[in-house]
Amino acid sequence: MPGWTVPPPPSRETMTGRFVRLEPLSLDHAAALHAANREDAAGRIWDYLPYGPYADADSYRAWVREVARQPDPLFFALCVGGEPLGVASFLRIAPAAGSIELGHINLSPRLQRTPAATEAFSMMIAWAFRHGYRRFEWKCNAANRGSRRAAQRLGLSYEGVFRQATISKGCNRDTAWFAAIDSEWPALEAAHAAWLAPGNFDADGRQRQSLSTLTAPLLARFDPALADL
Repeated sequence: MPGWTVPPPPSRETMTGRFVRLEPLSLDHAAALHAANREDAAGRIWDYLPYGPYADADSYRAWVREVARQPDPLFFALCVGGEPLGVASFLRIAPAAGSIELGHINLSPRLQRTPAATEAFSMMIAWAFRHGYRRFEWKCNAANRGSRRAAQRLGLSYEGVFRQATISKGCNRDTAWFAAIDSEWPALEAAHAAWLAPGNFDADGRQRQSLSTLTAPLLARFDPALADL
């Protein structure tokens, strides 16, 4: 590995984009996040996470207190217009291998399928490659087709399914793996920038060109589970 040096672990630094601001998760975010999450009355946003839902603000606050002090996963609150609407984290942080993962994603209904959510993920990927990581991973419950679509849409290539990888909430979990590597990021970053550009949205906020269209030619491998989409 000539010329490569071990990258630093991510720090609790704020990242600011055009649509979203990523702030290190703290108790200050707990009440607003719990309220935003409760807008999903059915609690479906918790289906594929190994914890939650949280019926009351105090139990959610206790969860935030616990995870906010951890270095791995390192959680961020995704804030739009100053309001926390979701969380995401760096995890399985392995500087010696140059590998890092994005996970523990939980988006309230108002944040789902928005440019702010895409920008948040893009900024986290960009941070990793800018600081010298070689590999950026996304892993999800194989039954979670929404998460698989999101990973592939961002330009993370499908790498397979680990069968019976773990047990989550009393159920078997097969885990689907996706990743991008450093040599792929410049082209993917350009695709992300093109999609997020103001000119890609009409006066009603509808996209002119999909991110999937921009990233598809850059994928090393497509997810066969999404072939019918």
